Amino acid sequence: MDFTLSEEQQALQTAAREFARREMVAVAEQTERDARPLSRDWVKRYAEMGFLGVNVPTRYGGLGLGNVEAFLVLEEFAKISSAVAFPIFESVVGPVRALEHFATEALKTRVIPAVCRGEMMIAVAMSEPEAGTALTDLRTRAEVRGDRIVLNGAKRWCSGGGHSDAYLVYCRLSEVPGAKGIGAVYVERDTPGLTFGEQEQLMGFRGIPECDLFFDEVSVPAEHLVVPAGGFPRLMRAFDLERCGNATMALGQAAAALEDALVWVQERRQFGKPIVEFQAVQLKLAEMAMRVEASRLLIYRAAQNAEGGLPTILDSSIAKCVANEAARDVTGMAVQLLGGYGYSREYPVERRMRDAWGWGIAGGTIDIQKVNIASALVGRRFDQRR
Repeated sequence: MDFTLSEEQQALQTAAREFARREMVAVAEQTERDARPLSRDWVKRYAEMGFLGVNVPTRYGGLGLGNVEAFLVLEEFAKISSAVAFPIFESVVGPVRALEHFATEALKTRVIPAVCRGEMMIAVAMSEPEAGTALTDLRTRAEVRGDRIVLNGAKRWCSGGGHSDAYLVYCRLSEVPGAKGIGAVYVERDTPGLTFGEQEQLMGFRGIPECDLFFDEVSVPAEHLVVPAGGFPRLMRAFDLERCGNATMALGQAAAALEDALVWVQERRQFGKPIVEFQAVQLKLAEMAMRVEASRLLIYRAAQNAEGGLPTILDSSIAKCVANEAARDVTGMAVQLLGGYGYSREYPVERRMRDAWGWGIAGGTIDIQKVNIASALVGRRFDQRR
């Protein structure tokens, strides 16, 4: 067991950090002001720098590196903002990885390299108005009609909604109730019958598009079936990797808030001395660092254990839960340390706190992660319906 990054990993981390801090700070500020997603020119720039598809196999256009390397890059961009990191997130842990594991070879070779080149973005469409945490209650249906699949229904809380080029749609593919009837279908944005609702106005995540999706007799080729009915457990195993990406996005908010606070407390003077000289401040810094480092190590454990496959629900849920809670605590403490300046939009700390709360809801709430952890510990799923 080695807790030291290799020279290659350090070089990749440094390259990501230098690019993100040199190029993306002003972009993040503009994205926050305008609440608009990162431009496609920037996404293509990411691709040119090798920041997309870090852990995607080289045969599909990625770098062919591991999950740890992918999360090293993702964290450095997440430290700048969730919005500028989002295209990287979608390329290393999102539905692209589900396509890699489960789609037909023809669909993989058409779509995944385009994502790694920065020419496409793919989002996952899971939640519905009546199916959030209780995802097996989803009602969106997909019916096989000859050589076509026809979808009808609606999706909610789709990050990338209306902006991404394609969607991996979780849907009901048979009349069998519960998880056994659920699979997933790949749908491109310009498919007739697919429309989008108004963009959501959220507390945070400005610059990450979010809207409802509506499917009205949306017809796609049968080859767009990614996971057939009964494949819901496989979909959720792939989603366990996305939980690790969510944890890394939360970690980015916490780690950056700690960095902001460290600079501030050594420069800010009260009662004739820097406020870092006060023991109360020192204790807060220590608590923040403890939470950041614990989160990072748990994410790395889940990522490393998943090399060659997908993480376990136990590893991914522990990492996500700890990182989500840490991000809320650490960003909150950073706001407190900066005082009025921390509460001002002139400084990024308040944005980090707003985004940190979002990551503890997205991808499965903190509470449901704790249920997952307990289920894994006792070796069975709990029936929430009884």
